[in-house]
Amino acid sequence: MSSVSIATDRDVRPMTRDERKVIVASSLGTVFEWYDFYLYGSLAAVIGANFFSQFPETTRNIFALFAFAAGFLVRPFGALVFGRLGDMVGRKYTFLVTILIMGTSTFVVGILPTSDSIGLAAPIILIMLRLLQGLALGGEYGGAATYVAEHAPHGRRGFYTSFIQVTATAGLFLSLLVILFTQTAVGPENFRAWGWRVPFLLSIALLAISVWIRLQMEESPAFQRMKAEGTHSKAPIAEAFFQWKNAKIALFALLGLVAGQAVVWYTGQFYALFFLGQVLKVDSFTTNMLIAWSLLLGSGGFVFWGWLSDKIGRKPIILGGCLLAALTYFPLFKLLSAEANPDLHRAHQTIQVQVVVDRSNCSFQFNPTGTAQFTSACDVAKSALARASVNYSVEGAPGRAGAAVRIGSTLIEAPHLRDLEPAQRAPEAARFTQQVSAALTAAGYPAASNPSVVKMNSPIDIFGEQQLVLIGILTLLVIYVTMVYGPIAAALVELFPTRIRYTSMSLPYHIGNGWFGGLLPATSFAMIAQTGDVYFGLWYPIVIALATVVIGIFFVPETKDRDIYAGDNIRH
Repeated sequence: MSSVSIATDRDVRPMTRDERKVIVASSLGTVFEWYDFYLYGSLAAVIGANFFSQFPETTRNIFALFAFAAGFLVRPFGALVFGRLGDMVGRKYTFLVTILIMGTSTFVVGILPTSDSIGLAAPIILIMLRLLQGLALGGEYGGAATYVAEHAPHGRRGFYTSFIQVTATAGLFLSLLVILFTQTAVGPENFRAWGWRVPFLLSIALLAISVWIRLQMEESPAFQRMKAEGTHSKAPIAEAFFQWKNAKIALFALLGLVAGQAVVWYTGQFYALFFLGQVLKVDSFTTNMLIAWSLLLGSGGFVFWGWLSDKIGRKPIILGGCLLAALTYFPLFKLLSAEANPDLHRAHQTIQVQVVVDRSNCSFQFNPTGTAQFTSACDVAKSALARASVNYSVEGAPGRAGAAVRIGSTLIEAPHLRDLEPAQRAPEAARFTQQVSAALTAAGYPAASNPSVVKMNSPIDIFGEQQLVLIGILTLLVIYVTMVYGPIAAALVELFPTRIRYTSMSLPYHIGNGWFGGLLPATSFAMIAQTGDVYFGLWYPIVIALATVVIGIFFVPETKDRDIYAGDNIRH
């Protein structure tokens, strides 16, 4: 493929063939990112049964979630490793390496023998693959965004880079379809036995296409010229984060743009998925189909908002999306509850449940890796009620040794699991959960499968009142996602000079999305368990989004008219 020159025109013209190839080649990595993320997240229980089978069910699920979280936690380190490489060696070759590592790791999960075959080696290799995926993902996005932006005409960077943002949702949507199709084709029993491997194995096709296209690409013209003139950075990490003039920009980018973007992104897609399935007890097929329809209807917003950001600026759209989300999350999620499971919503409002306990005996059940164990009577009681989607209050009883759940006139003592042998804990917790469940049903809480719960019988079963309202709410949440995510790549690219751009933009992006966003489900669940309010977890994205609005307004510059080559000694 011929080299694309550094473009500075603002003419509204069609994309050239070379520019389209640049966008496609760069975007396929982001498809991988979310394809793999959703595959592992939705198949965590199946993977736990296959790779951690030597442990009891509860423990194996904990290890499966830990392997899932590991991929998030190492992403910022991947941003440093591959960002440095991209700024020193080049954009093209660095994100060719990242796609190879990421794609190969995903494929190998599909062929990896289970713990029944190779014992402890299976979970060890699985966690190593997850760490490799996380490291590669840390370098992928920054390279893709930088590469596209450095090929885009001046004044159209928002539009060009927005296609990268579309493919994040495309990867999620694709994985959703592949899982559902495979489950339908092989049946639930075969899917649990071996069919779960199929979505991972199919990733080899995405990898082959990505590598073939990327091998034909030329290096970014900005980097080529900078390298030829000897003006590229010799120590991009030190220059980006140990010189205050650059480090403060990265800090403001994280707190004034990316943190809010991340929590709105995760709330609108992943927390909505969790809320429907785990809190409102909607079956997995219906949940996935509702999310799929909202993604289909709302995803065009990525390109629209990217295009509009070239006209009116990045900040008004990103910060506006954060503000709208923060102001409307509570009414939208309450409407989601009322439509998806009316009987449960009614029970939340009318049936009083209390945990009677000395508050000093309770923990904040923050468990991002799934490895922590909360075994006090208070923690056992709160966790059981939170997992049953019960709204409850805490009745303080200073000096009380244990904890009890009061449902109507029934008082159920919670067990002290920490006083029991490990083998006794799971049966005792199960016995307590059954007692609580029976008392809740007697008080009027509906069964999980009550007739009021929304249910779709096919992918096109969307014309009932519940389905249409829910798809409308979820589509609005996706529109918020597109507002904050569509222009973010252009905004980050424009904040940093070419010599350290890959490194500088990658770290705040992956801290924001890997930690602020990735920790959202665990943090929100802990907040729900702490307070007994199924909506209280929404305060996490709301507070962060509002903080981002304030910091962004005062400390983040508008960049849409910025010459991203200024000061680079690049003639253009």
